Amino acid sequence: MTKDMSEEERAEFTAELERLREEHRDLDAAIEALTSVGAYDRLQLQRLKKRKLALRDRITFLEDALTPDIIA
Repeated sequence: MTKDMSEEERAEFTAELERLREEHRDLDAAIEALTSVGAYDRLQLQRLKKRKLALRDRITFLEDALTPDIIA
C-alpha cells in the first residue's frame, strides 16, 4: 500500500497517527486517574476503554499502511 501513496497522503497519515497516539496516551492517563480515585463510574470507564481500543485499531491500521510490504 505504501507504493501507491503520494507524499501528501503519507504526510496526512503520519500526522493522524501522531494525533491518535497522543489521544491514546491521554486516555490511558484518564483511565489510570479514574481507577486510582477508587469511586468511579463504571460506564464512563468502559466507554474510555472502548474508545482506547478503537484508537489502537486505527493506529495499527495506519502503521500497517505506512510500513512497506516485505515479501519473505
